[in-house]
Amino acid sequence: MTTYQPSISLDDARRIISTALQHGVENDMNPLVVLVIDTAGSPVAYERSDGSPPGRFDIALGKANGALQMGVNSKRLGEMAIERPHFISGVAGSLRGPLVPVAGGVIVIDNGIVVGAVGVSGDTSDNDEAAAIAGIESAGLQHP
Repeated sequence: MTTYQPSISLDDARRIISTALQHGVENDMNPLVVLVIDTAGSPVAYERSDGSPPGRFDIALGKANGALQMGVNSKRLGEMAIERPHFISGVAGSLRGPLVPVAGGVIVIDNGIVVGAVGVSGDTSDNDEAAAIAGIESAGLQHP
């Protein structure tokens, strides 16, 4: 039997999600959704707070996927969209999966190796990013 090693563990993904959601509650944020993807862009775990609109999954996926595939956090992609809108528009149409160029998508690093990305959506983009970072750090992982 062939076994595949996931790039980020389910336990780490669950810890990231739990802490990110708790961060949202503690900081009086709007209901959040938190998605963790592996290096192939596949969802590892996902949760949404009660009262969060269903479209937030797609936004969180676009933030995480864009960050992972472009190698920079989605906040930087937003800056690039202002600096070079034609480039980001072209990239968005050519990537495998969605790209949402606003803060809230954060690359996850373990001992210098990218192991996945987190996408958070529901509050302001900067608050979404803060929740993602809180989750990553709680799992003992790093981010750029």
